[in-house]
Amino acid sequence: MAIPKVRKKKATRGAPRIKRGAKLTAPGWEGWEEWDGKAIHRHREFVRQWYYDNFKTADLIPFIYTWMADNGYTKEQVKNAKSAPTHKLSSTGAIIAKQLLDGAPDYVDRENEYWESLPGTMGSKRPISKFLKQQVDEAVELGKTIVVAKKKEEKAKADVYVPTIQERLRDQAYNQAEAIDEWLEGWIRDPNTFDPKGFDFKKHFAEKGVTQAHARKLKAFYENELNDYDELERMPTAGQLKKMGEVEADLWAQLKEGYTHLKKADIKKIRTAIEELLRALDFVIESAKATRKPRKAKPKSATKLVEKLKFLKTDDKYKLASISPDQIVGASELWVFNVKTRKIGKYVAENIDPTGQARDGSGLSVKGTTILGFDQSQSVQKTLRKPDQQLQEFKSAGKVKLRKFLEDIPTTDTKLNGRCNPDTVLLKVI
Repeated sequence: MAIPKVRKKKATRGAPRIKRGAKLTAPGWEGWEEWDGKAIHRHREFVRQWYYDNFKTADLIPFIYTWMADNGYTKEQVKNAKSAPTHKLSSTGAIIAKQLLDGAPDYVDRENEYWESLPGTMGSKRPISKFLKQQVDEAVELGKTIVVAKKKEEKAKADVYVPTIQERLRDQAYNQAEAIDEWLEGWIRDPNTFDPKGFDFKKHFAEKGVTQAHARKLKAFYENELNDYDELERMPTAGQLKKMGEVEADLWAQLKEGYTHLKKADIKKIRTAIEELLRALDFVIESAKATRKPRKAKPKSATKLVEKLKFLKTDDKYKLASISPDQIVGASELWVFNVKTRKIGKYVAENIDPTGQARDGSGLSVKGTTILGFDQSQSVQKTLRKPDQQLQEFKSAGKVKLRKFLEDIPTTDTKLNGRCNPDTVLLKVI
């Protein structure tokens, strides 16, 4: 029995490692003036291969733009070269640019002599910049046409007229008015059969998506149409016309002559039709106002709320210091002490937030120089007869002891009014 051949697994060749962006030490050209032709030629080849192995083309191309700027090319030409297709500038040209930037010789006779001495070589060495210049000049010319075409395209886009919002609304309103105009023209064709209430505005507005903004535009279209009919109803008598000036009387005469073919009943029909239309448009406008969601006021920060609050920051007599006033906002309790009247008081929030989640409307707040959101029945103050001793007791008291702190003071309590002044120390919040 034949033994089957075992195929060796072909080793997969890994992709070349490109140290893009790594901190590499590039080979330099220091001292090349002392090298012979062979050394210059070999070093040039080594440098070229080193850049091929360690950089991508995209990382090398910027060297060309730097070389252009250093060799008399204008900013416009550099811009054109950047606009050219990427294949027009090669990594070979970029490596040449980098070598020249690093001080490599453009052309050396002894390198050419070494080249010509090698078996199988053809021609002579040329300045390496010649290849680079040829490639750059082609890219500049091609990029120039692309830049010009791009500018024309951008100008064409800029020249395209963009209607304003008001113009778009007006055009939409014209479209929405077409069916209405056609209905009103029925009065011109035959006033006798025209029905002034024969148009379903509600249905039409819904189909055409008439908004409040459209309704205002449409209303402006038709309001002036009532003017002539209003003037007809105010037509002066023959006696009144005689008392008028010649010009004014002539205007009234022209108006009367223009509508002599119409009966009063016909005029009444068109007036009714337009009034019905205007009422329907007013309904759209007023309905939008009624359903418009009020703008929600942006909540102010605690720092902003307390910026005008008047209080005493420190008091040397009783060795007291106020807390930061922004701590009041949202607190369940605020303890205050007036150094002038020796009254200590406790503000208790009307709506306490037990979980401390800063719900809207819970806790104390501040407006100007006034504390807000406190329970007037529970928020009281008492006079301290021995303020030094009692304030020390207050400082050392915990939450439990503070609950009965005011009750243990043998003076009459009075209601707090929410006002703070420059004699008020903000003792503590809970």
